Amino acid sequence: MKAIRTLLHATDFSPLSERAWELACLLARQCGARLIVLHVLERPRVVYSGVALAPPPPPPADEERQAAWEQLRRMQPPEAGVAVEHRLEEGDPATAILQVADEAAADLIILGTHGRTGLSRLLMGSIAEQVVRRATCPVLTVKTPLPSEPA
Repeated sequence: MKAIRTLLHATDFSPLSERAWELACLLARQCGARLIVLHVLERPRVVYSGVALAPPPPPPADEERQAAWEQLRRMQPPEAGVAVEHRLEEGDPATAILQVADEAAADLIILGTHGRTGLSRLLMGSIAEQVVRRATCPVLTVKTPLPSEPA
């Protein structure tokens, strides 16, 4: 099996992403791997009807970028010894995650999944599913809480 040297953790700052972050930190420490933590500012989707085209959506406001960057920078491993790189990107989350994974030659992508099913998944799509289908490296999705460590 190929050694894990670079891990990519994509976060949306949700509690579910926090669980995936904990696992990413643990794996990075155990493997001695570099850990990239990524947040993608999603641009709103524009639906076009007929032949009339609306202008493209504006980029996220500077305040939104700054708030996301501050939240991202607060994400530090609980234990020393893990090299962390913070990345903030804009655009479609799945596409940005895959692009950063390719650029960084990530050996593993770790992300939380909301586990949507049915109509909500059909309407909203699943970023995790798109990443799993299109990634060139393994993807670890975290859906349930991590088990507690024994006392």
